[in-house]
Amino acid sequence: MTKTTHFGFKRIPEEEKVRKVADVFHSVATRYDLMNDVMSFGVHRLWKHFTLGQTGLRVGQHALDLAGGTGDLTIKLSQQVGAAGSVVLADINIAMLEQGRSRLLDHGIAGNVEYVQANAEQLPFADNQFECITMAFGLRNVTDKSQALVECLRVLKPAGRLLVLEFSRPVLKLLSKLYDLYSFNLIPKLGQWITGDQDSYQYLVESIRMHPDQETLLNMMQEQGFAGTQYHNLSGGIVALHRGFKV
Repeated sequence: MTKTTHFGFKRIPEEEKVRKVADVFHSVATRYDLMNDVMSFGVHRLWKHFTLGQTGLRVGQHALDLAGGTGDLTIKLSQQVGAAGSVVLADINIAMLEQGRSRLLDHGIAGNVEYVQANAEQLPFADNQFECITMAFGLRNVTDKSQALVECLRVLKPAGRLLVLEFSRPVLKLLSKLYDLYSFNLIPKLGQWITGDQDSYQYLVESIRMHPDQETLLNMMQEQGFAGTQYHNLSGGIVALHRGFKV
C-alpha cells in the first residue's frame, strides 16, 4: 500500500510531497520576504530576533540555518560567529537559496557563508559539525519530521542546540478564533494580490494547522534524543520556539 502524508488538508503519496512543496516555494520565492512582512504585520522579525538571542553562538563557531530560505537568520548568524566561524544556509528549494544568496551579497556577506541545497531528512553533513542549528518556519513542510530531528541531532556537536521556530497553537480561545478567521479568509487573498499565487498560501495556512502543537513537538524532540527541551510561546502561541540540546 502506498504511504501517504499531509499536504495541507489533503493526503497525497509521500513521494509527491517534496515536489509539491518545491512548487509552492518556487512560485513565491521572489515575493516571499514581502509576503512575510505583510501577513505578519512585520512581527516575524521580532520572532526571529528572539530566536537569534537563544543561539548561544560565539565567534569562531559553526551554525546551520536549515530551511533557511532567503537568509533572514543567516545574516545575523554570520555576524555572531564572525570571520573565524562559518554558517551554512541550507534549503531544499534552489529558488529560495538563490534569493538568499542574492540578499546576503547585497548585505556584504560572503566570506563565512556556504549555500547548500539539502533535504532535512538526509543532511549532507558530517556528524558533530555544528554548535547550533536554526530552523525557522520549515519543519512543518518536512514529510518525516522525526527523521529530520534525528538528522539534526546527528550533525550537532555535543552540547550543541537546535532551535525550531514554527507556527503553533494559540493558547487563548478568542485569539485562536480570530487567528483562524484571518488565516483562512485573508492570507490566501493576500497571497494572490502580492505573489499572484493564492493556492500556495492556502497550502501554507493549512500546513500550519496540520503541524504538531507545542507539547507534541516537544515530545517528538525528546523521543529523538534531545535533552533540556523546552519551548517559548510567542504572540500568544501563534508561534513557538522549541529548543533542545545534544548530550
